[in-house]
Amino acid sequence: MSHVLGVAIESLVAILLMLTIGYCMLLNKRLKRLRADEHSLKATIAELITATEIAERAIGGLKHTVRDVNENLGSQLAAATEMSTQLKKQLSECDNVVRRLSKIAIAARPSTSAVAPEPAPASAPAPAVAPSSSAPPMASAKAVAAAAQAFSERRRSGGLAA
Repeated sequence: MSHVLGVAIESLVAILLMLTIGYCMLLNKRLKRLRADEHSLKATIAELITATEIAERAIGGLKHTVRDVNENLGSQLAAATEMSTQLKKQLSECDNVVRRLSKIAIAARPSTSAVAPEPAPASAPAPAVAPSSSAPPMASAKAVAAAAQAFSERRRSGGLAA
C-alpha cells in the first residue's frame, strides 16, 4: 500500500507540475505580447513627445506672429484714423469751395429779367405757372458744374483762381 500511495502522490505531483508548465507557457505568451505592446507604446510616446515639441514651437511662432500683427494693426489703425481726420478736413474745405463756386456761378449767370421772354402763340392759352418758377433745377446744376470746370482749368494752367 505504501507503494501505491507513493505512486499516487508522485502522479499528483507530475500532474500539478504539468499544469504549472502549461500555465508558465501561457504567462510567457502574455509577457511577450506585453513587451511587444510596451515597445509600440514607447514608440507612440516618443512620437507624441516629438509632436508636442513641434506644437510648442509652432505656438511660440504663432504668439510672435500675433504680437507682430497686433503692433502692425495698431500702427495701421492709427494711420487710418489720421487719414480719416485729414479726409474730414478736406471734405469741409471742398464744401467751402463748392459754396464759393456756386456763388461764382450764380453771379456769372445772366439775369432772367435781361432776357426777353419768347412771345406765346396767339392760339395757345397762357401758361398757368410763371416761366421763371418752372426753370428746371438741372440748369443750375449744369451752371455750377461748368463754373467748377472753368475754375479747375484756370487752376491747372498755372494761374491762381479767384
